[in-house]
Amino acid sequence: MENIMKTTKTSSTLLPMVLIGILFFVFGFVTWLNGALIPFLKIACELNELQAYMVTFVFYIAYFVMALPMSGLLSRFGYRAGLQIGLGVMALGALLFIPAAFSHTFGLFLLALFVLGTGLTILQTAANPYIVVIGPSESAAMRISCMGVVNKGAGILVPLIFSAWVLTGMDAYTETALAALSEADKAEALLALSARLVEPYLAMAAVLIALLFYVRFSPLPEPNISADESSQQSHWRELLKYPQVMLGALTLFLYVGAEVIAGDSIGLYGQHLGLSNFGVLTSYTMAFMVLGYLVGIATIPRFISQKTALAGSAIAGLVFTLGIMFGDEQGTTLAAWLLQPFGIAAVPDTVLCLALLGFANALVWPAVWPLALQGLGRLTATASALLIMGIAGGALLPLAYGALVQSGLSHQLGYGLLLPCYGMIFFYAVKGHRLRQA
Repeated sequence: MENIMKTTKTSSTLLPMVLIGILFFVFGFVTWLNGALIPFLKIACELNELQAYMVTFVFYIAYFVMALPMSGLLSRFGYRAGLQIGLGVMALGALLFIPAAFSHTFGLFLLALFVLGTGLTILQTAANPYIVVIGPSESAAMRISCMGVVNKGAGILVPLIFSAWVLTGMDAYTETALAALSEADKAEALLALSARLVEPYLAMAAVLIALLFYVRFSPLPEPNISADESSQQSHWRELLKYPQVMLGALTLFLYVGAEVIAGDSIGLYGQHLGLSNFGVLTSYTMAFMVLGYLVGIATIPRFISQKTALAGSAIAGLVFTLGIMFGDEQGTTLAAWLLQPFGIAAVPDTVLCLALLGFANALVWPAVWPLALQGLGRLTATASALLIMGIAGGALLPLAYGALVQSGLSHQLGYGLLLPCYGMIFFYAVKGHRLRQA
């Protein structure tokens, strides 16, 4: 009888994890496309450094603006319906890329990205609690790590696909090549470049609509989260009494900012250094994140605790950030030692340190969520929305980095912005998560 119960419990956990895993792949595919999209739009729309980071700003600010309203939507319609609504909104955002590309209008691109971010907000607010509550809390970081492997696995693939599909023949769009054209020919060339986005985003919309129907007819259960969600305002006031939630949201704000800088700025940084493979550099960061998630799956909670993993991640982040700031932009000693044995072309050591931040970042998200949500019961959905609002760090910190570089600070020293981020992550690991309601 005991074996039958264990088998039933495992099956009931496996099915939601498989279905949610598919959605996490979608999250990763859409999110980490920005790393290749930013340098592409910088060329196509003739943007400066600060304007280019508006891509990340509008995409991630949607999480801050829409998280609490979307929490109310989930309370009214349920988590499963929320997943379907989120996929529908994302499909709309993907379709908006088509008029943006044909009209070559940066404002329309930003609107499309905001709509995509809004759809992802609904999906993230619905999907993360699923992973936390469908099994024991002490192994929640391991389950989220499994989702992270899927998510960042998509992040490895999407820059490669985007580069092969869209970034071919970019030699014709260098500053020198464009400067040699007349204004009319240049405008025509950039319009043709912008139109390359139509097919990829049309395909993305089709996949999202197919997934909507897949979720609609799948046997995905509604998560068993305790339930009086009738007064969001009352729950918001109650959350103020839980320091571990408020500090968790701040930690995620700084972490997501650091993660997005590592994943989305690496292409522009590589472009600045004159690397021809700038479009695929996000894949390096994502590959190291996948490696970090695999380490988490293998070690949490069997060998190390969630808070120990979080502290180690913060220390690694500080070390790699210092490597970016003070490393040799032309040297490839570290890269040759670490990458060439696997047949991977060496990159400058500072670029490699930026990519290695993916490894440092991998276990932060899966460790913070269960530590912040522990013991919240009926406040879980509202607390999840608050934590999701922390994703706004992905809007503001890359924009701050872009502003620093645009103001004349070197790319390398601009990455000093990451040092206080990892300092806060370390504080949350050693003390912040233990601060409970008085």
